[in-house]
Amino acid sequence: MNWEMFMAPYNQAVDELKVKLKGIRAQYEYGSMHSPIEFVTGRVKPIKSILAKARKRNVPYHALEEEIQDIAGLRVVCPFVDDIYTVVGMIRQREDFNILEEKDYITKKKESGYRSYHVIIEYPVETIQGVKKLLAEIQIRTLAMNFWATNEHSLNYKYSGQIPMEVKARLKKAAEAAFQLDEEMSKIRNEIQEAQAIFRNRNDSEATKDDN
Repeated sequence: MNWEMFMAPYNQAVDELKVKLKGIRAQYEYGSMHSPIEFVTGRVKPIKSILAKARKRNVPYHALEEEIQDIAGLRVVCPFVDDIYTVVGMIRQREDFNILEEKDYITKKKESGYRSYHVIIEYPVETIQGVKKLLAEIQIRTLAMNFWATNEHSLNYKYSGQIPMEVKARLKKAAEAAFQLDEEMSKIRNEIQEAQAIFRNRNDSEATKDDN
């Protein structure tokens, strides 16, 4: 298989989607409004990881594009839990790609304690051969959920997916602590947003003075 040719459209899809999702945040900032998006990242799954997942699921090479949904992956990190559903709503309204599946691991967390909202989309990429429709996964989560998931991913890598029971138990406790933090921060959301607006307006005023 020509891996460079196979991966090129996925790289293009991730680059384009990052620009589009970051554009949502920028529009909120231009309007001096609270943005439901803290930051956006994206990556194309390494070939080694694609092959490992294919072997685990008995997926043949010719079916990689249809069976492996997260070769192109985007992550949208939000300040508050409610913001996740705001972002999901905006994604549903877009007309530049189709949503194929949604997985709500926030209201129904995974056994490990993992929480996030996954949206599987079909994204059209313009190539020299014409339009190619690819699968991509968008994960939407809070800062606390992202912190937990990043560390859980590192431990899974360290232990090759066989995390010791004691560590698993601590991870579960940490997942609940992270979600409790999200819930507590949501209760003072208005105060936090007011403080951020004051800070933002002060910076804008100082910038205007400097320009004069």
